[in-house]
Amino acid sequence: MRAPIVLACAEPGATNGDVAQALGVSRPTVATWRKRFAERGPDGLLDEPRPGAPRKITDEQVERAVVTTLEATPPNATHWSTRSLAAATGLSQSAVVRIWRAFALQPHRTETFKLSRDPLFVDKVRDIVGLYMAPPDRALVLCVDEKPQIQALERTAPVLPMRPGQVERHTHDYVRHGTTDLFAALDVRTGRIIGTCRQRHRTQEFRAFLDLIDRNVPPELEVHLVLDNASTHKAPPIQRWLAKRPRYHLHFTPTSASWLNLVETWFALLTARQLRRGTFRSTRALERAIRTYIDSTNQHPKPFVWTKSADDILATLQQFCQRTSNSYH
Repeated sequence: MRAPIVLACAEPGATNGDVAQALGVSRPTVATWRKRFAERGPDGLLDEPRPGAPRKITDEQVERAVVTTLEATPPNATHWSTRSLAAATGLSQSAVVRIWRAFALQPHRTETFKLSRDPLFVDKVRDIVGLYMAPPDRALVLCVDEKPQIQALERTAPVLPMRPGQVERHTHDYVRHGTTDLFAALDVRTGRIIGTCRQRHRTQEFRAFLDLIDRNVPPELEVHLVLDNASTHKAPPIQRWLAKRPRYHLHFTPTSASWLNLVETWFALLTARQLRRGTFRSTRALERAIRTYIDSTNQHPKPFVWTKSADDILATLQQFCQRTSNSYH
């Protein structure tokens, strides 16, 4: 951080307040390092001697721990633990913990990813991101999708509520009381939701949901629907429905790229806030909870603001693909 502070201070007319605001630090911090650099040059950016016990771990030992973590694996496991790395490098377990924390290394964690193989991926990304960031005039952009097979689960024992020193607890087993399918459309501009629950998610249910959307959309507006490539969205009855309503325009997300559909973010919030820890004795109770959350969303709607341009997304994916390709060599 000290080097960016000094470089920012070198700009003509840069004040301590301007630099502090731009870099997210305090004005005294900027003043300190600006003064030290002016007095001693680059040497002024080094740490001064501090009180306390002398440092016992060398830079070479830290480098060895980091390199070993990133480029090697233990003989009896797929990843390092603090104890196994400490034994391999001759450091203490607490030292390994501090090094991992300093370099943001978490060998015990892993995440999944999937790359789209859609041949029209680039065109679809530019099309949909363009709708989000620069929607057409006198038009409505709706993100449409289904959340199928939402289970009405009842725990086999009452939930033990949270209390000081103890989190909420519930049984791991449950009783199933059926499922419901949620159809939802998110208004990108306002954040409002048009939603309904059905027992199935076939073509006829999706067509009925389109009728619901049509009744809730002002007739003078063009309607752009962002949706995935499910077969129910392309079936002949849907094509005939669209042919009779030329103001509707469909924009399909690339395959394996549901993250482009903003309604998926709302589905995640619905699951986290209303469904995951809920107890439902019937599908009717489950649907009532879903409708309650939809009503709450529409009472105080807040749109999801898309900030990343299509060029930024494609550049990030290009770097990611290069990293995954190089990992095989």
